[in-house]
Amino acid sequence: MITLATFNHDFGQIRVQQNRRSGDVTFVQGGCYQSRCDILGVSLAPYIHALFHLILQAKAKNVLMIGCGGGSLATLLVKRGIGVTIVDINPLSIDIARKYFGLPAAIECHIADGADFLALCSRRYDAIVMDAYCGTDIPCHLCDAAFFRLAKTCLWDDPGVFLTNVHLIDDDDNTAKEYASVASQLWSAVRILDAPGEVYRNAIVLAGNVFPLRTPSIVKTPLTCITPITDELSKLRFV
Repeated sequence: MITLATFNHDFGQIRVQQNRRSGDVTFVQGGCYQSRCDILGVSLAPYIHALFHLILQAKAKNVLMIGCGGGSLATLLVKRGIGVTIVDINPLSIDIARKYFGLPAAIECHIADGADFLALCSRRYDAIVMDAYCGTDIPCHLCDAAFFRLAKTCLWDDPGVFLTNVHLIDDDDNTAKEYASVASQLWSAVRILDAPGEVYRNAIVLAGNVFPLRTPSIVKTPLTCITPITDELSKLRFV
């Protein structure tokens, strides 16, 4: 593994690393993995592939992403002809995504807090993806009913879907259930996609027009890590 760049930032040290053999590129911030892609910019994170297939199933034409990381989901979506807008509070994330992860220059990006952006937003989206973290936690103001209310006003009722990546330590971690409980105050349809029994995993909380969505599978095959990704996706189920 070689280090391509190191940045010291208020949000934690950022390192961009590359595997010498495979060419895979990794974005590490504050000791946490933010993104990992192959040399063509295809994500190696199973939850990104899950989000990608869910958005395709929802037939979304335009998507708002709160949180950039390496921008791998945005890149997958744009290559499918889907419009994407990215909001991230850290301008460095967007610069890194463009320089090291192949985020297309045409993608509209805004430097702002996610809640502040929604409060001023006059547009509506078919899907909103929330994947913003401070270390290992979602910022508290992106977990409350006021935030969900803002998100809902920026979504079309049909086919609007709201999706959130939630890190879980193990089966005793109730973060996804708590997040879903607050979301249910605003949406009548809320689901959790999870892999019970696994540790240090990603769950997805879905709200809106989500009942037609089925368990996701891999749609865009990366050059490496195919088996681990398909294995992780096969463990997902709605709970």
